Amino acid sequence: MTGRRGGRPGPASPGSMNFERRVLLMALLVAAPGLAASAMLLWLAGIEASRIAVALAVLGLSSLALAAWLRHRVVFPLYTLSNLLEALREGDFSLRGTRARRGDAIGEVVWEVNALSETLRQQRLRVEETLALLTKVMATVDIAIFAFDAQQRLRLINPAGERLLGLRGDQAIGLDAAALGLEDCLSVASAATLQRAFPGGAGSFDVRHAVFREGGLSHDLLAITDLSRALREQERLAWQRLIRVLGHELNNSLAPIKSMADTLADLVGRQPPPPDWREDARGGLAVIAERADALARFMAGYTALARLPPPRKREVELAPLLARICALETRVPVRPGEVAAVRLALDPDQIEQALINLLRNAAEASAGSGGAVEVRALARPGGIDIEVEDEGPGLAGSENLFVPFFTTKPGGSGIGLALARQIAEGHGGSLVLRNRDDRSGCLARLRLPV
Repeated sequence: MTGRRGGRPGPASPGSMNFERRVLLMALLVAAPGLAASAMLLWLAGIEASRIAVALAVLGLSSLALAAWLRHRVVFPLYTLSNLLEALREGDFSLRGTRARRGDAIGEVVWEVNALSETLRQQRLRVEETLALLTKVMATVDIAIFAFDAQQRLRLINPAGERLLGLRGDQAIGLDAAALGLEDCLSVASAATLQRAFPGGAGSFDVRHAVFREGGLSHDLLAITDLSRALREQERLAWQRLIRVLGHELNNSLAPIKSMADTLADLVGRQPPPPDWREDARGGLAVIAERADALARFMAGYTALARLPPPRKREVELAPLLARICALETRVPVRPGEVAAVRLALDPDQIEQALINLLRNAAEASAGSGGAVEVRALARPGGIDIEVEDEGPGLAGSENLFVPFFTTKPGGSGIGLALARQIAEGHGGSLVLRNRDDRSGCLARLRLPV
């Protein structure tokens, strides 16, 4: 076996006998009956006492030598195993014991120690690889991460945290939360959005606080995300989209109004006026009035979307509400499907408006193909799914479905779906549109929490 020096046990306690001496003593005790029998046989054979003494001395020394050899053979493998286990305790997994074989008592133990060493080596390698990955992740994420000990002193910080605090890691480690300006963040129960000013930036921050244990002591983990940059980017995109849509609608209305105004001004300036100038004037004014009404409807739709009040919830029976909505649509057949018998806390006026918009879209899609519409309400874990299913051509694309003022229908306002989703989210629910799997058509699913 491969051994290494060291690892020997300390001196035995007073009044006790160590394992080595016990092995030696037991070996001598095993030889004692043989020595006594030899002495008896020699005495019965009539051999002189001096010769008997010499023979017993030789036999005694031989027994002592054999006992010492047996002690060495028993104890040495144990010392080798002790050295192997000491190496494992110190984290050295490179040593291996020789003579590891099955069917042998010591060989079985050495085999298992070698297997344990290999297992611990692989586990340490996995831990080191995981730690390296975690270090890389913490270094690359744009979230400030801090770990505090039981005394609220900083023990870990990533590069994003250094940028947020304006300190290097070696400067920040060991400082308490109050000195770092993070004491109020540690008082957050689990998650909160705070308006804060840090050396690395000011604005809105998402603060996540968790507690973990290490070495039997409670520690704090803090994750701080800067929301201001993402919010500004989303706000910029929203303004760009809104301005693009508003400009499109205003140009659609103002261009014909300006053209018709120029035509009427030219008509009035003619001397003498043409005989049919009254009919031309009435037609031009009708076009101006039509485009002005369209622009007014567009602005009314925008106002409805922008000024949607919070829902005024009350207990409502779902089945009668759906029956009233289905009765409003007469252009295509509306089939009532399964409706769960439940009462929901909702704003009936807003939910009716959302469902009317969905039913109107479904009816217009089915009217072209001569299909029907089915309305049902299915109970799901934690909520109710109100589904409006049509037999139309389905969705050509879903990227801009809920973009306000986007529409593919002639004369459409592009408000209905956006308003319906806003109503659903105001009730804590959601609205999803997708193509049907069984045939052509669209399925609109309005999910409301119970």
